[in-house]
Amino acid sequence: MTRKLLMVLSLLLCTGWLMAQEGSMGKGQMGKGDSGQMKVEGCLQKSATGFTLTDSTGKSYDLQGDSAKISEHVGHEVMVTGTAGGGSDSSMSNSQAGNVLQVTQLKHVSKTCKSEGKMSK
Repeated sequence: MTRKLLMVLSLLLCTGWLMAQEGSMGKGQMGKGDSGQMKVEGCLQKSATGFTLTDSTGKSYDLQGDSAKISEHVGHEVMVTGTAGGGSDSSMSNSQAGNVLQVTQLKHVSKTCKSEGKMSK
């Protein structure tokens, strides 16, 4: 009986530790890998200067990359992988320059945006 209890407790402890490791990068938040790549999940929208990704916290990122591929997912929830500060665009102010992602990969998550209600301005 004691042996089974120790086994179950060990299993729960390991599971909790693994969940904490995976949960350190919350949904809609960005994370940087060793190669400088970031992942951001959010709602993809068309903007006056191109495309914008807004995460669940309301933070927006201007996207640069293959417009044809990006445009297929406007209005959808997507996971974008890319590098920060994808270049200097003269139409962007200094405050926006830190929120530019050069898209290297785009993954479709959902046909509708979960955070659509929060995006109205």
